Amino acid sequence: MIALLSLTTLTLATLFALAAAAAFQWLLLRITVHLMQPATANRRPVRTELVRGTTPWARVFVPHR
Repeated sequence: MIALLSLTTLTLATLFALAAAAAFQWLLLRITVHLMQPATANRRPVRTELVRGTTPWARVFVPHR
């Protein structure tokens, strides 16, 4: 009878530890995703026009057809 009680206690403690570890892992995942969001929040368009005075140099390096 005591062996069955010990086995039941061990099983319940293991299941509780599994649930606690899963909850902690989920919490860390949520924190990680929350911290990563500001990296993609800035959606300003990138300026691609040439700086004044560089157009002649850009034409020099364009391959001729």
